[in-house]
Amino acid sequence: MKKTIQLLVFLPFLVSSLESSAQNFYKERISRDNILTIGAGPSFAYLDNGGQYRDFNFEIEPSISVALTKKITQLLDVRATLGYQGISSGGNPSDNVTNFWYQNFSSFTAKGPAYYFDVMPSINLVPFRNHMHRSKVNFYGGAGLGVMVAKTKQTKSFSPEEEPTTHEITTGYVPVRAGLSVRIGPYSDIAGEGTILFTFTDNLDGNVGFNKYGDHLAQAQIVYRRYFLQKPRD
Repeated sequence: MKKTIQLLVFLPFLVSSLESSAQNFYKERISRDNILTIGAGPSFAYLDNGGQYRDFNFEIEPSISVALTKKITQLLDVRATLGYQGISSGGNPSDNVTNFWYQNFSSFTAKGPAYYFDVMPSINLVPFRNHMHRSKVNFYGGAGLGVMVAKTKQTKSFSPEEEPTTHEITTGYVPVRAGLSVRIGPYSDIAGEGTILFTFTDNLDGNVGFNKYGDHLAQAQIVYRRYFLQKPRD
């Protein structure tokens, strides 16, 4: 009789535990096909007046980004990224270089923010169907298309008495982005991510034609990736 009473007392807890486990199992069968990504890290701009890049004599600026990724297939994602990067001239140009800039009425200095938005398809090196079945380590990358707005203060000399002028430019660009992610939980990854933004202009810095590759941005970020379910519409 005593054992029967103990069983009756314990039975509701057992049923509740089994129901909870079954619900969790069913819930995890529904793949979380959306990823929120937040990243930050150092960056630099490849500019005509950006510095001496072969000697690593250029300015490092911060960058941040927020992205939403939609899983399309086991292999393919589509990602939309909104970000900010500081851009700055730098280095120690020679007299011959500054004379050339002076003759061409080119900017000696340029500094300010660049804001960008892009959409790109991304491929996972290790495909997966469900977020619970993704590998411990994965590599992803892709290329897309975006638009950038840069707003800089520029000077036509190195004189501290010169008042900088403000310039704004909007340009398209091609983002090339790749990352190595490490799973740290059922819904979370940490990744190291590198990005190059190949712009369609040579005039982010007010200095045109001195380099032959145009003006481009590069970033190295640590990013946090969180998988989530999209709420169904009513």
